Parts: sequence; C-alpha cells; structure tokens
Amino acid sequence: MLKKMGLGAAVMCLYISFNSSAFSPVKAYPAGDIQPDKNESEVCRLVVKMLSASNYKKVAVNDSLSALVFDRYLKSLDENHSYLLAGDVTGFEQYRTLLDDDLQNGNLAHVFGMFNTFKMRNEERLRYALALLNTDFDFSKKETYTPDRKEMPFIKTEAEMNALWSQRVKYDLLELQLANQDIAKNKEILKKKYQNLLDQSGKTSSQDVFQLFMSAFTASVDPHVAYFNPFNASQFNVGITRALEGIGATLALENEYVTIKSLTPGGPAYKTKLINPDDRIIAIAQGKDGQFADITGWRLDNAISLIRGPKGTIVKLKILPKGKSFSDGPQTVEVVRDKIILQDQSAKQEIRTCKSGGKDVKIGIITIPAFYLDYKAYEAGDRNYKSTTRDVKLLLDTLKQKKVDGVMIDLRGNGGGSLTEAINLTGLFIASGPVVQVRDVNQKIQVSQDLDPSIYYSGPMAVLVDRTSASASEIFSAAIQDYGRGLVLGSKTYGKGSVQTTVNLNQVVRKLAGQGTANADTSKQDQFGQLNVTIGKFYRISGSSTQHKGVTPDIELPSYITPSKYGEDNEPSAMPWDTIGKSDYTQTASLNKVVPVLTGLYQQRSQTNPAYKAYYNVIKAYQDDEALKSIPLNAQELKRVRDANAAKALDRENQLRVAIGLPALKKGEARPRTDDLDFMKTEAGQILTDYILSDKTSAGI
Repeated sequence: MLKKMGLGAAVMCLYISFNSSAFSPVKAYPAGDIQPDKNESEVCRLVVKMLSASNYKKVAVNDSLSALVFDRYLKSLDENHSYLLAGDVTGFEQYRTLLDDDLQNGNLAHVFGMFNTFKMRNEERLRYALALLNTDFDFSKKETYTPDRKEMPFIKTEAEMNALWSQRVKYDLLELQLANQDIAKNKEILKKKYQNLLDQSGKTSSQDVFQLFMSAFTASVDPHVAYFNPFNASQFNVGITRALEGIGATLALENEYVTIKSLTPGGPAYKTKLINPDDRIIAIAQGKDGQFADITGWRLDNAISLIRGPKGTIVKLKILPKGKSFSDGPQTVEVVRDKIILQDQSAKQEIRTCKSGGKDVKIGIITIPAFYLDYKAYEAGDRNYKSTTRDVKLLLDTLKQKKVDGVMIDLRGNGGGSLTEAINLTGLFIASGPVVQVRDVNQKIQVSQDLDPSIYYSGPMAVLVDRTSASASEIFSAAIQDYGRGLVLGSKTYGKGSVQTTVNLNQVVRKLAGQGTANADTSKQDQFGQLNVTIGKFYRISGSSTQHKGVTPDIELPSYITPSKYGEDNEPSAMPWDTIGKSDYTQTASLNKVVPVLTGLYQQRSQTNPAYKAYYNVIKAYQDDEALKSIPLNAQELKRVRDANAAKALDRENQLRVAIGLPALKKGEARPRTDDLDFMKTEAGQILTDYILSDKTSAGI
C-alpha cells in the first residue's frame, strides 16, 4: 500500500537513533508488584521518538500532553470510579505533569506504581465481594444501586466503598434470583465468577500494563495511532487479512481451562474428527516429538500463541473431552496447522424482492464487514489471495446470474481496513479515474487512481452506511457519491479521515541494536510488538476531507446510534476538517434532481406507514434506556420494573412486526432471528427500488 501511494519515505525516517544512556532505571518494587522490564522501557522511548519524528499530526511531548495521558490512563484503570479511593487518586496527581518526561526517558515506575495500586484495590474489592457471599441478604429493603458512576466523584473512605460493593454484590445476586430462587446455588455461581476475576488479576503481566499505558499515550496524540504488544499485534493482523495460520478453532477461558467454543468447518481441528466444542485443552506440544506444556490456569493469549503457527507444522494437544474428568485420562490429538480463512467475517450476499407500484424489483445486497487484504499471500504471488474486491467480484457474478435489478453495498459497522481495497472496490463500479487524495507528512498531495477503464457492474446501486462506517468505508462511499455513481443512504459516517501504516518494532529494535543505539534484548523473536503511525490525511476527489465530518448520506435514515456519543468529532485529539483542491474527474451522473424526489417518497412513507412510527418508537426507547441511572435493589420492585419494561419492549416490537407483516410474539416466546426487523436495510432497499423505477432520463442518468 505504501509503495502504491508513494509513502514509503515516511517510514524510512522512523529508523532513528537515540542515546540509550537516557534510560532511567526503575525503582525497586515490593514483592508481588508487577514491574516493567528493560525492553518495555526501550520500546516506550522508541515509540515517543517515532511519533515525534514521523506522525502526521505533530504533538509536543510536554506537560499539556502529560496531563492528557494521565487522565486517559486513570480512566482506563477505573473509568467507573468503583475501585480506587479518592486518596489514591490524589496521590497519583503528582505524576500529572511528569509523564512526558517519563515517556521520553523510558521510566515506567510511576505508571506501574499506579497500576499496582489499582490491582491492590481491585483484589481487595473481589475478596470483599467473596466474603459478602457468606452473609445473608435482605431483598425487601427499599434501596437503589447506581451502576454507572463515571460522572460521580471517587469514593473517599473504605466504609463508603464497602457500602457501594455491598450494593453491587446484592445486585449481581438479585439478577440471578429473578431467574432462579435457589440462593445457595446462585451464591456459588457468583463465588466462581468473583474468584475467576481474582485469579485473572493475579495473572496480569507487565505486557498488559505496558499495553494499557501506551494505549493511553498514543490515543492522546491521535485517536488512530496505536501500539500493539505481540499478541494484540497478531490479533490486529488477523482482522486485516481475514486469515490466520492455526488449527481453526475459537477458544475461551472457562474455569481455568482453555476451552474449544467452535470449529471452523473444514479446518484442521474439524478434520481430525476428535476435537469438539466444549472440549478442554490441558497441554500443548510443538511437532511430533515436542514436550507437552501443561496450560491449565494459563492466560488465554499465551495458550493461543502456542496453538497458532506456520502452515504445515504440527501441534499436539492433550484434550479432555466434554463431560470427562481427569480420572478418565486426556486424549492426545495431532493437528497439522493450515491457513484458515475467516468466512464468517467476509463479504456476503443476499437477494430481497421489493415492491412498488405493483412491480417487483430484485435487490442484491452485499454486506462488507471490513476492507480486508491478505497482503502476505498477495506479495507471495498466491493467485487465491483473500481480498474484499476479489470476494465482491464473485458475489456480483452471482447476482448478475440471478438478474437482480440493482445492488446495494451495506457498509454499516465497517470500520475500514485496507486503503488499496477501498480503491480497487470503487474501480468495480466506475471507469478509470481518481478515487481518493492523500496529503502526506510532508504536505504533498497524491491522487490514488483506478486505472482500469472497465466497469464490472454498471447497474443501479446504493451504499448503506451508518455512524460506525469509517475510514476505507468513507473513501468508497464518498467516491460513489462524488461520481454520482449511486445513492448513499443511512446515517452520517464516523469521520475517520486519516491513513495509518504498520511498523514492526522487532525489525526497528534489531536495526538499532546493530547500530549500537538500542538497549533491548533482541535474542527473542516478535517480543516488541508493532506501532500504527498516522502518515497521511484522506480527501475526497471533490477536495473535502472525510476527517471529522465524515460522509453525509443523500437521504438520511434514523439510527439507534447517538451521534453525540460516537464518532470522530467526539475525540478530543482528533485532527480538524479542512479542504484541498478538487481532483480532475468526470461525474458518471448527477443525482441532484432524483434525490429530492426519492426523499419525498421516503418522507411520505414515514408519515403514512405505521411501521415507521413503530420503528421510531423502538429507537427512542433504546436511547431512553441508555439514560437510565439507578436500579432498585428491592426484589419485588426490580421484578415489577423489569416486567413492565419487558412488556413495553414486546409491545413495541409487536407493533413493528405486525406493521411489516410478521406475526406478533407472545410473552416468553423465543424471538426468531430475522433481517425483516432491520428497518434501515429495508427502507434503503425501498429507496433503491424507487430509484430504479424512476424516470432515469429526467434524473440525468
């Protein structure tokens, strides 16, 4: 991607040198406290240097930034103000203007000290909760519990904290009591829950603390700059490629056991016919002759790192099948790792028939969860490499064969991904021309083009977006809108108009070590993680940035998401909106005449169709529920409130179901999963249908 955009030079300046003598030794830590290692201190200084030298948004590492980092880090420790005491926080205040110096010197003593205080308070609370479960509870008292304490002050005394946690434990127990009156059983369930949390706290590593602090730092610089420790880096890259090399199983940690939750059909674990959901993995060995490591009680990320590995290699697992005990003996299963394609996270298609004026119109809907590209396979010349554009082309072939009248691209929830894929996907729907402009760290503007003059799909189309559509989604929808190639429908997008590149810190540190300018231990592979650096800013071909303002749909539809709570314009460290010059492009069509007509038809439906009123009521109720602050701890009162709310929710849903032709549900009846209740998709399909049936000549098409 960098080579294509001409941004490779931006990465080269990341290979900087610095004086390792600036390292500040960490303090001596009390026994049991988590402490940073030398490599984390080295990486901390390296990240600061790299961001200062090469990030698009230049931020001075000074007391002002230090205060922002302090507040973010404190929030990440105890956002709900339910663990730390006011005195703890007052004690932390001495670091508010010191963190900038700590960052530059690689001194992590203060932030690890803050975390260790939080860890101590967290474990105190969990032990207190466990002790409370040995007492009796009175569910007839008139009292309330406020679970959301974000805007409330930190608690001053231990007695007040005990009072809060007495309410919290009572609420947790009351939740179980409403479903099952067996108090002894419910207490045991909660004991296991609290004990598991306590055990997990004891497994917290220095990498966890370092990740938390570095996330607070990078987000204070730019909301899309990010440091990833080795495990999180691997997870991030799986998300980008939609592929990984492993056994094809989803895992979870349950009662100290790494447990199989699901299998990828056709994957290596599935093919053994010896591994099933709810089996427990108790030991792992590498290769045919490797020694087993007992992983009972391990952290999930550490276990996953042993199970994943290069395609074609062998991993041996000791499996305790579901329902079996240790006395039955584990089963050893040999699995040959392979490349796993995450199909459930790839583009999918469906066909809906919409009606208008007595006519049936077939709409093909392609849902794209992300803009993914298996760049490693692409670079290796693998003709079957995984990518959004390749998948969508195959789906378009299917829709063409089924003779759909129009296509809708659903980008709701699509947070972006590969810029290359956003450009290539746009090229399927337009003739050659510019797709997006990028201004780099040197303020040079480059235009990324679709160079293929052919149009893979030339029929009527729409793009469906919402507040969670971001980055590459905004590039694609903006280009379709600017060319007049199709309608953009839904709600205003996120507003992420910046481009990032990934820097492998393992390579950087090894290079610095070779120059004698690094102080880290480079003997181990992949231990430093990666850094995502902002290296450019996106602009539409019309010259307007997508940053901050996002893409405004041609026709806006109501959404559950509250814009004031989610989006780039809610990020304090976000870059501002601005404009540059327009690219040289020719519109496919002008939709200026048809959009008002389609808007009028939509508004008419919203005023006369009872389904619209029902849908608006559902949205309003959802947003009202978000505003609820306190919960009754009286069993009868809580049941009354829950029953009343459930009845209202069922009534609202039934109004919507009946209005769209579905049968009403009875109290307690299971809610079948159906896309028919996806009102935004349904209405977008209707608008596209109106568009298809409209007078295209008068619309200038």
